[in-house]
Amino acid sequence: MGAKNVCLMTDKTLSQLPPVRVVMDSLVRNGINFQVYDEVRVEPTDSSFMDAIEFAKKGAFDAYVAVGGGSTMDTCKAANLYASSPNSEFLDYVNAPIGKGKPVLVPLRPLIAVPTTSGTGSETTGVAIFDYEHLKVKTGIASRAIKPTLGLVDPLHTLHMPGQVVANSGFDVLCHALESYTALPYHMRSPCPSNPIMRPAYQGSNPISDIWAVHALRIVAKYLKRAVRNPDDLEARSNMHLASAFAGIGFGNAGVHLCHGMSYPISGLVKTYKAKDYNVDHPLVVKKIPHGLSVVLTSPAVFTFTAQMFPERHLETAEILGADTRTTKRQDAGPVLADTLRKLLFDLNVDNGLAAIGYSKADIPALVKGTLPQERVTKLAPRPQSEEDLSALFEASMKLY
Repeated sequence: MGAKNVCLMTDKTLSQLPPVRVVMDSLVRNGINFQVYDEVRVEPTDSSFMDAIEFAKKGAFDAYVAVGGGSTMDTCKAANLYASSPNSEFLDYVNAPIGKGKPVLVPLRPLIAVPTTSGTGSETTGVAIFDYEHLKVKTGIASRAIKPTLGLVDPLHTLHMPGQVVANSGFDVLCHALESYTALPYHMRSPCPSNPIMRPAYQGSNPISDIWAVHALRIVAKYLKRAVRNPDDLEARSNMHLASAFAGIGFGNAGVHLCHGMSYPISGLVKTYKAKDYNVDHPLVVKKIPHGLSVVLTSPAVFTFTAQMFPERHLETAEILGADTRTTKRQDAGPVLADTLRKLLFDLNVDNGLAAIGYSKADIPALVKGTLPQERVTKLAPRPQSEEDLSALFEASMKLY
C-alpha cells in the first residue's frame, strides 16, 4: 500500500494483549512509522468517535489498522471517513432520521481490520455503529465507502476472549445470519432510490447473501456451544471466527431487522446490569448490555412474529439449529424456531429475558420509543410493525423460559 504513516487503533485492554503486540512487531520490523490510538471505547459513543476522529485528523495518516472487536473497527472506519472529509459536520454521514445520511463521495485511506472477537463481522461491512448520547439511542454510519480494504481473520487473535464474550459475540453471529436470511427480499423494498449512489448498504435478503447466511448458521449450529464450553477448542474457535466473517458478508449486504433494531434501546437504556467477563472502566458493564446479548434476548419473540411472512425460511433455520421439522405445519414455523432458540439460550446459561437484566413492563414505552428511529433496520423486517406490535414483542421478551 506504500503507507508511510499508519494509525493503529485498539482499546486499552487489547493494547496489552498478543494481537496488538503482533501488529506492532510487524510494523516495527518492516520499518513503518505508526502511532497508536488506544482510547477506543467498548460500545462507542458519538463523543468517543469524535475523539478518535480528532486524533486521525491531527495525525494525517495514509493508512489505518484496527485491532479489536466491532467497537474498534467501527471507530476506525469513522476516523478514516471524517479525516478524509475534514469539512463535514459529524451528523452529515450519520443515518437518517438522526443524521443527514449523505452519500460518501470522497476517497478514503486504506484500512486493514484485524478482528479479535467472533461476532460483529465488522471487518466485512460498510457500517459503523455508535451510541448517540443525546437521544440515548444507537445509530450509525452506513456506506460501502467505509468497508475495510482488507480483513485479517486469524482465530489465534481470539484466544484471549473470556467465555462470556465468546457466547455474546456468537449470539451476534447467530442473529446476523437469522435476520439477514429472513429480511424483506430486496425486490420488495420500496421506494427505489432515484440514483444508485443513494442505494442503502442494507438492501434486503437476496440470493447471494442467503448463501453466506445459511452457511454461517450451519457453522454456528455445530460449533457455538463447543466454543463457549471449552475455550481451548481451537477447531470450534476457528470456525466461529470464520462464521462471523461469513455472516458479515451476508448481512453487510442484506441487512438485519428487528432483533437488532430492538437491541439498540435495550443496550442504551439499561440501568443495573453487570456484564460478566468484560474489562471496561465505564458502566458497560453497569449501563450497557453486551451487544450480542441485547440482540439475542428478543429473538424468540421476533421470529414468532415474523414467521407468518416466510414460514419456509423460518422452518429451514430451525432445522439447521437442530429442530426436527419433518411433521411441522407451516403455521407453526414461528413457535418452533422460537423454542429452538430458547433451548440454545437455556443450554448456554443466558439470562432469563429482559427482566433478568433490569427491565420491567414500566420500561416498555421507553424501549419502543428507542426502537422507532431505527428505521434503517426495522423496515427490513418481513412483517411491518406498529408501536403496539413492538410493545408486545418487548413484553414477550421479559421472560424466556
